[in-house]
Amino acid sequence: MTEPELYDDLSGQVALVTGANRGIGAEIATQLSELGATVYAGSRSQSNETPEGTERVLLDVTQEGDVEAAVDGIFDEVGRLDVLVNNAGVGEFGNVRKSLRDFRANQNASRSGDDIVAEPTAEIDRTLATNLRGPMVVCKHAVPLLLQNEGGRVVNLSSGMGALNEAQSGGSPSYRISKTGINGLTAYLHGEYADDGLIANSACPGYVKTDMAGDDATRPVEKGAETPVWLSRFEAGSPAGRFWRDKEVIDW
Repeated sequence: MTEPELYDDLSGQVALVTGANRGIGAEIATQLSELGATVYAGSRSQSNETPEGTERVLLDVTQEGDVEAAVDGIFDEVGRLDVLVNNAGVGEFGNVRKSLRDFRANQNASRSGDDIVAEPTAEIDRTLATNLRGPMVVCKHAVPLLLQNEGGRVVNLSSGMGALNEAQSGGSPSYRISKTGINGLTAYLHGEYADDGLIANSACPGYVKTDMAGDDATRPVEKGAETPVWLSRFEAGSPAGRFWRDKEVIDW
């Protein structure tokens, strides 16, 4: 695998970050803005604050009308899109944390928390709509803009919890499956559009201290944003169609 060539700054380039009003998304948007990009920070509510120096855009990824309006608005205002970061997501990790603590304490984790039989169908629908269908719909509308210039980038926020080679137990079934699907979306984008110059990659940010992960998480948001921002700096011809953590390729 060739080493990626990186943009030192993103001046003149345009990025769209979904779920950018807090957590990892807000940190990614902030760092991309500091690199010189014009950053459209997506939020599903107009009342949510987005990072200073970014352009707030109403974007609930479960609503195709929002997605279409956001992408059309970017085209009307600046006429290009260079980076799409699919960050918006939902999930519940309390059961996973309990399972991991039990495992470390007992070296033999017992099954705990909701499995697919117990998980409410409404939660399955909500998670898949936000974490998988949402990024697919965003790509449906954003890819034509990304293909205008060679080297457009898609960075999909995934998770090791969705890797097929990991033990798929410990709760959160719909979250796990949604992230397996996100890796599939990355592979599809690479297979379909790599010859047109698109650079699509997935990133696992690790167990980051966010509202979603809770107080037991171990990583600051700055560390969680590091690899997605790094992938956003890839120049044309850089590696694509891969799953990354801490700037290293991992199995999926």
